[in-house]
Amino acid sequence: MNTKKKVPMRKCVATGDMKPKKELVRIVRGKEGDVSIDLTGKKSGRGAYLSKDKEAVLLAKKKNTLSNHLHITIPDSLYEELLELIEKEC
Repeated sequence: MNTKKKVPMRKCVATGDMKPKKELVRIVRGKEGDVSIDLTGKKSGRGAYLSKDKEAVLLAKKKNTLSNHLHITIPDSLYEELLELIEKEC
């Protein structure tokens, strides 16, 4: 029996594209209100997914989509950290 494993799909909050979970980075707001990048995808809290793409991060910053989705103000340092992470992976 050869069964194909289902690939979990998630939606990028900036672009609206559906992509496999592994191609996205998760940003999570914890119970105390701290916002962090979740590379494992398993931290508890409210999460939002962003494409691992410079344009998607800049679009999210411009339109404030992460702030709206997570219901908290996102510091500029988080966007800079995301851009550094994306540059390291390329």
